[in-house]
Amino acid sequence: MRILSGLLIFFMLIGSQLAMAYEKTGHRVVAEIAERHLSDIARKRIGEILGPKVSLAEVANWADEMKSNPDEYWREAGVYHYLNVPAGQTFEDTPRNPAGDVLSAYEKFTATLKSSASSRAEKQLALKFLVHIVGDMHQPMHFGHASDRGGNLVKVIWFDQVTDLHSVWDIFLIDKEKLSFTEWANFLDKADPDMVAIYQKASPIDWIHEGLALRDKIYNVGDRNFSWGYVYKYRPVIREELLKGGLRLAGVLNGIFTK
Repeated sequence: MRILSGLLIFFMLIGSQLAMAYEKTGHRVVAEIAERHLSDIARKRIGEILGPKVSLAEVANWADEMKSNPDEYWREAGVYHYLNVPAGQTFEDTPRNPAGDVLSAYEKFTATLKSSASSRAEKQLALKFLVHIVGDMHQPMHFGHASDRGGNLVKVIWFDQVTDLHSVWDIFLIDKEKLSFTEWANFLDKADPDMVAIYQKASPIDWIHEGLALRDKIYNVGDRNFSWGYVYKYRPVIREELLKGGLRLAGVLNGIFTK
């Protein structure tokens, strides 16, 4: 334990990696669940934008993968993945980033998809982004504190591995189950119609409030030594967040393309 404590102190001093909400598996789970709940009209319209054989899961991580693109736009678009709210403040009391955030990106890209004036290329970019950022909005550390980069600088130990709080929620809670994204979707996608309706009725502002309430609980890291007790506590939570993200993404896309 002395060695682990030393490693923890070391990593707290050297900084951290950049945020990657839900990493690859989680985003694909959200997209796969959404695709299973698309209306026929929405499915057809999406096929016209992405191509008839391109699934939502295939493009779910595109917005992260494009961060390596040297084009200036992708450096500017980094803010589209999160919305920081300091401890002790509400979303309504926190000044918005003038450069944008995950909510402004959501609003921007839904408007692009609804507009008859948008080109196919513009709609393709907007749809790829929207699939991704709805997933981001159901990873509570993407409403984290700017001071610690959404939990990236909060160092913890995960089953004897030194990591950070953000990565626990992006990667480790999901990967601990050893499931493919389709297995995840099969296991999770069992909500009855009434529950689907309740989830889809919530607005993006509601999503933010839900995420902030959960985030505040997650920031209580205790001794920072996460093991099976942490998995037991938060497994149901991460499962619900993935399901809600997928069902809500389907609701958003059906609303855009069916009307």
